[in-house]
Amino acid sequence: MSDFKKRYTVIKSNRDFSFLFKKGESIVTYAFVCYMRPRRGGKNRLGIVTGKKVGNAVKRNRARRIIREAFRLLDPVMKEKTQKRYDFVFVARSKTPSLKTGQICSLIRKNILSKLS
Repeated sequence: MSDFKKRYTVIKSNRDFSFLFKKGESIVTYAFVCYMRPRRGGKNRLGIVTGKKVGNAVKRNRARRIIREAFRLLDPVMKEKTQKRYDFVFVARSKTPSLKTGQICSLIRKNILSKLS
């Protein structure tokens, strides 16, 4: 078994998603919409939503995959930047499957990391 350990946990409950949609701060880009809110706890939490408008199952899975990978790459940077931990929900848009992970990383770096305090 590998020594890989996730640096973040996954948001799975509908209650947490609904709470973030109502109370979280939203950041809108052409690739995704991000809802975020500070939380108490040890790790950042990530939730990804892909609706049917994104495309068929292959495109929805690709959108989730590239958002997850971009978040994984930038999670250590977020932890260095601030001591607070956050809940993030990313809502994929129709352009998301056609983008590369690097493009999503740059959007997160430009829009989300600048908001963290």
